[in-house]
Amino acid sequence: MSTKQKSNETIALNRKARHEFSIEERFEAGIVLQGWEIKSLRAGRVQLDQSYVIIKNAEAYLFGSNITPLITASTHITPDPQRSRKLLLHQKELNKLIGSVERKGYTLIPLSLYWKNNLVKLEVGLAKGKKQHDKRADEKERDWQREKQRLLKPRI
Repeated sequence: MSTKQKSNETIALNRKARHEFSIEERFEAGIVLQGWEIKSLRAGRVQLDQSYVIIKNAEAYLFGSNITPLITASTHITPDPQRSRKLLLHQKELNKLIGSVERKGYTLIPLSLYWKNNLVKLEVGLAKGKKQHDKRADEKERDWQREKQRLLKPRI
């Protein structure tokens, strides 16, 4: 296996996020990782399903993500798979996120984790939670689009 990563290769997706939340805006954030975490990411051993982003002391942190350590990770450290990881954002972006979360009732959720020029980036979504009827409407719309494609498909 080659150690060079393709540009924008996806490591992990949070599929539940698009179902549970309506995403208003997306931000790209760097993430502070340790060496064993990079090795685990290369092996694809990460989960974003139960994770969320919080802002504390004017800094953003990723909580609840699970990066499973490899058996051969390291002998001199004890890896913590669910530790909080600091996110790297510009101050202007952080100020915007702080204002939206505190005043307007938005939530910050991780959408995807990917490689960008040998750096790990996290796509963070500024989102509002969907109500049950919104989820049903989205599902109905998706089914209708699928049915339309079936009907418009040329018969041979």
